[in-house]
Amino acid sequence: VQLQASGGGLVQAGVSLRLSCAASPPTYSRYVMGWFRQAPGKEREFVAAIQWSSITYYGESVKGRFTISRDYAKNTVYLQMNSLKPEDTAVYYCAARQRGAGSVTGNDYDYWGQGTLVTVSS
Repeated sequence: VQLQASGGGLVQAGVSLRLSCAASPPTYSRYVMGWFRQAPGKEREFVAAIQWSSITYYGESVKGRFTISRDYAKNTVYLQMNSLKPEDTAVYYCAARQRGAGSVTGNDYDYWGQGTLVTVSS
């Protein structure tokens, strides 16, 4: 599985941004897809995950502001980020888990994309 994350950038606090993660091959549709982030000097943090059944999971710091979704026809997973805060600044990674349910643990995921940088200014 290859994952290609995109959509990051420099934005001001309070605005919205949508990240995309294009996956191949199409068989990924049965995988759990997740987003993680890592800020400078901090540990990797779980952001959100979605199962093939569309059950979703969110980290506490983003719950109510971020929404994960997937478009099976486009083999793409999205992370809609609203009301961005400076503390959301990080490199965001998409990941895929071949077997099992949604997980907040990065080590449970089998494949990782290259990351996309999100910088939120105050």
